Amino acid sequence: MKHVHYTDVEAEIPNEEGAENVTIRWLISEKDGAKNFAMRLFELQKGGCSPWHQHDWEHEVFVLEGKGKLVSEEGEEELKPGDIVFVSPMEWHQFKQDGEDVLKFLCLIPYKDKK
Repeated sequence: MKHVHYTDVEAEIPNEEGAENVTIRWLISEKDGAKNFAMRLFELQKGGCSPWHQHDWEHEVFVLEGKGKLVSEEGEEELKPGDIVFVSPMEWHQFKQDGEDVLKFLCLIPYKDKK
């Protein structure tokens, strides 16, 4: 069993091209014994964004704090605390911080689809 405060998990800087002013904390991962899913916390500072990208696995996202935009091929949608997002496999997407406060969201991904 793992029980820690999220700030005890190191905030890493993603190495993907196009990621700006963003950190990721792997809250629960394979190194903790999680065999099916990873739980990650993204923190996008002012002007921050994830890369414009797609991949073969889905995302389940829950917005905790701040404001932002979800970008897809259909355009942009506002993000606010309490919003949930499902990103299907191979769907182009990007998350952008919008406003003064840090945009924080949980993002869960499956392992089985990544292998």
